[in-house]
Amino acid sequence: MAGLAVDGGNPDVGLLFDINGLTAATPSWFDRAMTFVGEYGILLALVLTVLWCWLSVRRRGTPEDSISAVAGLIWTPLAAGVALLVNIPIRGFVERPRPFLEHQGLDVLIGGKADYSFVSDHATLAMAVGAGLFLAHRKFGFAGIGLALAEGFCRVYMGVHYPTDVIGGFALGTAVALLLAPLALALLTPFVSAVAATERFGRLVRSRRAGPGGGGRAAESFGVPEPRTGGPDSCENDLAA
Repeated sequence: MAGLAVDGGNPDVGLLFDINGLTAATPSWFDRAMTFVGEYGILLALVLTVLWCWLSVRRRGTPEDSISAVAGLIWTPLAAGVALLVNIPIRGFVERPRPFLEHQGLDVLIGGKADYSFVSDHATLAMAVGAGLFLAHRKFGFAGIGLALAEGFCRVYMGVHYPTDVIGGFALGTAVALLLAPLALALLTPFVSAVAATERFGRLVRSRRAGPGGGGRAAESFGVPEPRTGGPDSCENDLAA
């Protein structure tokens, strides 16, 4: 099935040349920056976003919210890994060459791309992380999805992927992250809850500086004692009793 959209009149190819053609009007330092961002920078930003989200959910919300969010964050990199594994047989089945091997005139900003083009690993990984973040925390999820969209643009700008390679990666990453999430979270949530209840590792799920939030049973499950509501007289009454 090699050769999806190799015709120069195909909109996929036309959009590829339109986006990659922007390099003709940009300085070389900008192209080098875009290459770094598209190859490594956005992926690093996604990792930092996941860490930032983890730090945030540990300090805010109820204990139940923290457990659910941390379970979603654990699923996020797992979903990205599963999506990349699923992409291996897809690439081997489609066998689509890189666009610069089929079309002359592209400004290829990075070399060494000899594997198949459909679907984009970078786009798949980035959108899987973005969708996983969305399950854990809406605000950070939107940030992750925005970074994934930027990743897709960079891959076409660099001349190493067709736009449909990127769209396919977005679809694959989203599908894996969302469709497998119910099963993954059903397995991960009890595990995270058990970790949260331990004295040694509970801080990985909920910061000790965070208030109990949920109060009552939720606070006890994290080993947080209920605060006394009375003043000094209440202590004397306890002793007298």
